[in-house]
Parts: sequence; C-alpha cells; structure tokens
Amino acid sequence: MTPHQHPTGWRKSSRSANTSTCVEVGRVAEGAAVRDTKDRAAGYFTTDHRQWQAFVAAIKADRFA
Repeated sequence: MTPHQHPTGWRKSSRSANTSTCVEVGRVAEGAAVRDTKDRAAGYFTTDHRQWQAFVAAIKADRFA
C-alpha cells in the first residue's frame, strides 16, 4: 500500500449497528482499510484487493465461528 493513501467511505456493518464492538471498513485505491470503531484515532491498517477478498470469503464460509 502507498503510505499516503487516505481511506474514504468508512462503513460499519449493519449487523453491528447496535453494538460498540465492531470495526469499520474504508476504501483505498488498492484495497480496503480497517479501523476500530471505538478508537478511530488509533489509526487503521490496509489490505490489498486479494487479501480483502480472501478475508470476506472466509467470513462467508463461517471459518471464524
């Protein structure tokens, strides 16, 4: 990831709308950015498209249950 990318379009899952223990996902040119909803000032990490797609596929396959 380019270190000067600033994520845009931060979103929180609609499934976690009534909780405070979740993360938000933003867009960067080469993939996605993830941050803690409770501590946005702590920063974020980024993934490339391939990593993000693998993570989403793992969630959909219920590999984290």
